[in-house]
Amino acid sequence: MKKIKVGLIGCGNISSVYFKNCLEFEHFELVACADLDLERTRAQAARYGVNAYTIQELLNDEDIELVINLTTPKAHAAVCIQALEAGKHVYTEKPLAVTREEGRQILDVAKQKGLRIGSAPDTFLGGGIQTAIHLIEKGEIGTPIGATAFMMSRGHEHWHPDPSFYYDVGGGPMFDMGPYYLTALIAMLGPIKRISGSARISYPERTITSEPKAGTKIQVQTPTHISGVLDFSSGAIGTLITSFDVFGGSTLPRMEVYGSEGTLLVPDPNTFGGPVLIRKRDEHEFVEVPLTHYYDQNSRGIGVADMAESIQRQRAHRANGELAFHVLEAMHGFHDASNNGTFYHMESTCLKPAPLPLNYHFSPRTNTTK
Repeated sequence: MKKIKVGLIGCGNISSVYFKNCLEFEHFELVACADLDLERTRAQAARYGVNAYTIQELLNDEDIELVINLTTPKAHAAVCIQALEAGKHVYTEKPLAVTREEGRQILDVAKQKGLRIGSAPDTFLGGGIQTAIHLIEKGEIGTPIGATAFMMSRGHEHWHPDPSFYYDVGGGPMFDMGPYYLTALIAMLGPIKRISGSARISYPERTITSEPKAGTKIQVQTPTHISGVLDFSSGAIGTLITSFDVFGGSTLPRMEVYGSEGTLLVPDPNTFGGPVLIRKRDEHEFVEVPLTHYYDQNSRGIGVADMAESIQRQRAHRANGELAFHVLEAMHGFHDASNNGTFYHMESTCLKPAPLPLNYHFSPRTNTTK
């Protein structure tokens, strides 16, 4: 089967793990990269043995069929649309876009062009979340009743080299980390029907303590503590808190799913591995379940692998644009519910992504089931 050639735009902090992981797959080939910073482009190209292009050169290369968009959130929509207009499929980092209008425009252009949109996070394709999905699908906890999810942190200004955009519109804990939690919840429980929530900016100004911008002040433009409730179309009810305002640490679990016959402890959705634990109705303690699926290390890029394979095999890809848009709308829904003092009723929906087959590899060389 012909390899799909892939180009990467955005050679910043997260690009290295994409380079490393994407170069390991057999059915597609990462051949070029580009960034507004040409020095950074050349450095990553040399490090990983790909072509160093300008953005326009990459988009003009007719051999490149798929573009990975790793630009900052505010640039996601413009770069996605530019790549689509150039005839390329696009896989973008999360979130799909900053606004719902931009997100819808991306999907509309893709549909008009007959091209595909994929979007991070792809952590739900990792061994941890896929094992949880497998247990739910098997009925191991009965009918899902509810779920809780907590992302509690102190924010990024103490470690990230350039954290300002995390506090701009399109940032904050909901838009930075919410996609991991919401995508995992949807993958396990299906689409969301309505949302309620409260949100606040706890500290209007933040001071960077990390290098090289230590001492720089950040004016916070987006809520940094959001607490909400999700009603899923399936009938399950979820609670989600995301915060950059928790300075003393938290002992809350990352995710739990409660069913009519048991409870499932789900691993951090910003990781790919476990542990996964289950306690059934008449049992007295939680038992760890061996992972049923591969990809338990930092496997960012398996969403691209699934998308490339789906193009080759003409099937639906899992980390798709409709899922990403549903997550984008939900994130805005928490803010809207807080601002308006009402439920936010979702306008979009999506299919629950198909579970991966047991022990599945995306590389054709090892695509076997044990």
